[in-house]
Amino acid sequence: MSLRTPVSTVEKLQTALQAKAKADAEYRFYTLWDKVCRSDVLAEAYRRCRANRGAPGVDGETFEQIESAGVGSWLASLQEELRRQEYRPRPLLRVWIPKSNGGQRPLGIPTIRDRVVQMAVLVVIGPIFEADLCDEQYGFRSGVDAKMAVRQVHANVSRRGLCEVVDADLSDYFNTIPHGPLMRCLCRRIADGSVLSAVRRWLRAPVVERRERAEHRTTVAADTNRGAPQGGVASPLLANLYFRRFVLAWKQFGHEPRLQARVVNYADDLVICCRPGSGPGAMAAFRNLVTRLGLSVNEQKTRLVMLPEESVDFLGYTIGPFHGKGGRVYIGTRPSKKSVAKLWARIREETSSHWNWQQPAERVEALNPILRGWCGYFNQGPVGKVYRSVRRYVERRLRGWLTRREPCRGPG
Repeated sequence: MSLRTPVSTVEKLQTALQAKAKADAEYRFYTLWDKVCRSDVLAEAYRRCRANRGAPGVDGETFEQIESAGVGSWLASLQEELRRQEYRPRPLLRVWIPKSNGGQRPLGIPTIRDRVVQMAVLVVIGPIFEADLCDEQYGFRSGVDAKMAVRQVHANVSRRGLCEVVDADLSDYFNTIPHGPLMRCLCRRIADGSVLSAVRRWLRAPVVERRERAEHRTTVAADTNRGAPQGGVASPLLANLYFRRFVLAWKQFGHEPRLQARVVNYADDLVICCRPGSGPGAMAAFRNLVTRLGLSVNEQKTRLVMLPEESVDFLGYTIGPFHGKGGRVYIGTRPSKKSVAKLWARIREETSSHWNWQQPAERVEALNPILRGWCGYFNQGPVGKVYRSVRRYVERRLRGWLTRREPCRGPG
C-alpha cells in the first residue's frame, strides 16, 4: 500500500457521492463501508491526520513511531481489520484546555488509529451531508469560513436593517447532543450498518483521564446517551448535522418570515438578526426550539442586543457602532477587545524571561507566524488603529526581553 495514491481518485469518489446526494434529497446510501476500506481513502485519511498533527491518544502511539515502523504496513493492517469488521475504537484521552472565562474545556483525544478511521469515514460521508447542510451554517465546511459568517451578520444588520440581535449561547453544546436524535439524522441518509455502528461506538467511547498516580475511567457518554467528544475528527460534522435541525425548524415553524429573523451559525456559536421590535419574540422562539431539541440555553451569556446603541461580539469580532467623518454613525466590524487581549497574552508569553536562552532571531521567528495568522484573520473593517497598538506592544515587549537578557540597565 502506497501513500502516494493520487488524491484525484478520492476527489472523484467524493464528487460522485455529493452529486448523487444533491440530485435526490431522499436517497439513502446502502454501501459505504467498502469505500471507507479503500486503500486510497485510508491513505488520504492518514495524510490529513498527519497534517493536523495532534497529540497521541491513550496508547501513546505517535506519527513518528508509525512512520519509523512503516506507514504502508500500518495502513495495510488497519485496512484488513476494517474489512474483517474487527475494528473497535479505543478509549479517549481526556485533557483540559483553558477557556477565555478562566474555566477549562474538556477534550477527548482519540488514538491516531481511531483518528484515521474517523477521517476515512468523514471523507466518504462528508460530501453526502454537505449537500444537506443549510446556507446559514458556516462551521467546518469547505468553501466557507468564520469571516464569511461575520460578514453575513454585518450585512444583515447594516444592509437589511435587522438591528436587533439575539446573541445566543448553548450550554456545553458538543457534550449535550443526544445520541438517539443524532443517529436518526445519520440514518436519514445512511443505511450502511457498519458505518452507523462505527459512529455509535465513537459516541459511546469511554474516557480515560490520567491523574498523578492512577488513571480514571468514565463512561458518561454511554451512560447518558449524550455528547460528541470535542477533539474527535468526526465531531464537527456530527455537531453541524444536529444543529441543522434547529435551522430547519426555525424556517418550517415560520419564525424566519414572521420575525424577519435570520440565523447565522458557526459550530456552537449562534446569532439571530431580527427586524426592530421582534427581538423578544425571536428570543422566546429560540429558547423553545433549543429545549425541544434536548439542548439547554446558557442564560448568563445569551442576551438581546440593540444596534447601533450596543455592540455584539461574534467569532472574535465586535460588530457595532463606528463614528465616521462628520460624526456619522455606521455599523462596522473590528477585532474584539477579548481577541486583542488574547493576542497580547500570547505575545507576553513568547517574550517572557523563559526564553532568555534563545537568540533574538529565534524569538522573532517564533513571533512572526503568530502575528501573521492573527492579522490574516482580523483584516476586516477599520483595523489600522488596532494594528498600530499591537505593533507598539510587540516592540515594547521585545525591547524589554532584550534588556533582560543583556547585562545592561534601562528600557533598552
